[in-house]
Amino acid sequence: KEIEGSRFLPIWVGAVEATAIAFAQQGLEATRPLTHDHIRDLLERVDISLASVHITAIVEGVFFAELNLRNDQGALPALSVRPSDAIAIALRTKSNILVDNALLDQMGIDIPEQVASEVSAAGDQELEAFREFLEGINPEDFAG
Repeated sequence: KEIEGSRFLPIWVGAVEATAIAFAQQGLEATRPLTHDHIRDLLERVDISLASVHITAIVEGVFFAELNLRNDQGALPALSVRPSDAIAIALRTKSNILVDNALLDQMGIDIPEQVASEVSAAGDQELEAFREFLEGINPEDFAG
C-alpha cells in the first residue's frame, strides 16, 4: 500500500510464500526456522544489512524484485529475487518495501480507506483462525 495514498499493488503469491509472509507480519516463529529466517540470520552474521526491497517490474504477468544490500563499505550490487521472498525477508529485517512509481501507476489498484479497513478486518479473522489451527497441530497429525 502507498504510504500516503489509497493504491495497493496486488502481487499473487503461492500458499507457502503467503504463510512465510503472514508469519513475519504476525511475529510468529516456526518450530524450525524458515528459509527467510536463515537469510536474515546469514545477513546479520556477515554484517550485511538489507537497505530496502524494491519491486521493480512486471514482465508477462511476473513481478520482479531486488534486495538492496549494504555493508560497511557502502551499497552492494542489487540481488534479483522473487517479490514474495523479498517481502518475507524485508518483514523479518524491518526493511522498507519500495515500488517504482511507474509500476504502481501501471498495476496499482485504488482501494478507498474504508474498504481497505473492512478487507483488513476480514483478513485478521482468517489469520486468527490460521493461528489457532497452528497452535493445535501436533507432529502426530501428519503420521501416515
